[in-house]
Amino acid sequence: MDVILLQTIDKLGDKHEVVTVKNGYGRNYLIPQKKALIANDTNMRRLEDLRKREEKRELKMTDHYKAMAESLEGKVLKIGAKSGAEGKIFGSVTNIQIASAMKEQLGIELERRKIAINEEIKVLGTYAADLNLHPEVQTKVNFEVVKE
Repeated sequence: MDVILLQTIDKLGDKHEVVTVKNGYGRNYLIPQKKALIANDTNMRRLEDLRKREEKRELKMTDHYKAMAESLEGKVLKIGAKSGAEGKIFGSVTNIQIASAMKEQLGIELERRKIAINEEIKVLGTYAADLNLHPEVQTKVNFEVVKE
């Protein structure tokens, strides 16, 4: 069954993408949850309108994302973690923790999927994470993992 995704779904596809899924998954989960539409002729024409509207909205948001990237320039987030005597932390730092630290410390609310950590963080120290705000706007945010 081909469906048009109405939102980004992990390990399946991005918003407004046409993907093939099993019939039961499409009929019993995606369509009733309003996460997808059946990819028939009518909805495919509607998809073009949805894409055009989304493009216009994203163009307006580009300026906002650029301002957000400039406000992050030179800022360092502090993320507290429980650690042992040698500085090795229990667990690891995730993009969810970075997103919540950005909201608390800088007042910037960002979806966790837009934050990419290139390395596994297991010890205290200073690191950088990539922010994919928009296809045209990518930046880095520096953060320091400190002992709680």
